[in-house]
Amino acid sequence: MPPINPANAIAAYSNTARAAVPTAELRPQAGPTFANLVETVAEQALNTSHAAEKVSIQAVAGKADLTDVVTAVSNAEMTLQTVVAVRDRVIGAYLDILKMPI
Repeated sequence: MPPINPANAIAAYSNTARAAVPTAELRPQAGPTFANLVETVAEQALNTSHAAEKVSIQAVAGKADLTDVVTAVSNAEMTLQTVVAVRDRVIGAYLDILKMPI
């Protein structure tokens, strides 16, 4: 059996990969980027906490109902818990990637 030329092996692998995946799927798809999605979610989380603060201030001034305050604060707390859970998962995934052998 003749020795395997690395350049020929790479070319064969590349040709096989091109045949297996249509070229349309290799092009970047239009749409929001991951950074845009993270920015949007962060803005929504901040807006939720700001809304809870506004309702709390209105309640101190006697202009808001206690039910509205509890609802707004609960929404802000749930949003914060979600952000913390997602952050923990991202950090965990990053640490798993760091542990991978090269």
